[in-house]
Amino acid sequence: MDSRLRVGHAIGKTEEEIAPDLMKQVKMHAPDEGPPAVSSDGKGAYREAMLETWGKVPEYGGRGAPPKLPQPGKDWQCLQVIKKRKGGKLESVRIKIIYGDPEEVKAKLGCHTAYIERTNLTSRTMNGRLVRKTLSFSKELRSLEASTTLEDALYNFTRPVKTLRVELTNPSKQARWQQRTPAMAAGLTDHIWTVQELLTKVLVPCPPTLNR
Repeated sequence: MDSRLRVGHAIGKTEEEIAPDLMKQVKMHAPDEGPPAVSSDGKGAYREAMLETWGKVPEYGGRGAPPKLPQPGKDWQCLQVIKKRKGGKLESVRIKIIYGDPEEVKAKLGCHTAYIERTNLTSRTMNGRLVRKTLSFSKELRSLEASTTLEDALYNFTRPVKTLRVELTNPSKQARWQQRTPAMAAGLTDHIWTVQELLTKVLVPCPPTLNR
């Protein structure tokens, strides 16, 4: 189910540094499931992070040396959008399929990074500390982590997303749609929270073993 829910974030200087941590957070929320379909840019750190988090060493078949390296699952889906620039202008775009059937992966993820770019724009709109070339940048890592955590909570619980709305069973002239937040679409709540409600409620995370 598509809920647009933000389930984790990682802060670091490079993609290679944060990718493993982010993948572990995703797995924590769905320990019995495989990795989500992933679309990334040309750096490719998520390929190794997915293997490290979900990869399994094949069973020994009895011939040759026993396998030692983890292998991807047959149902994994991952692609890279590799952009070549020259003089600040985009010259070409190449799609590289990392895991999965090429046609199925392209059909599901598309040949672009539009979704993550849209998320980046939303984050910069909500969180002034992420705006480029601004005086509001975080001087301390602790402040950046706190503001990012608050941003995710506000996004999940207090902001209705147009693509998540559903048509009412008995629509009227005044209301045809039920507006929903990502948390509502994921079944975590039944209403749109106010900022006051978010800041005064104590959210207790449910252990994965109790959330199955």
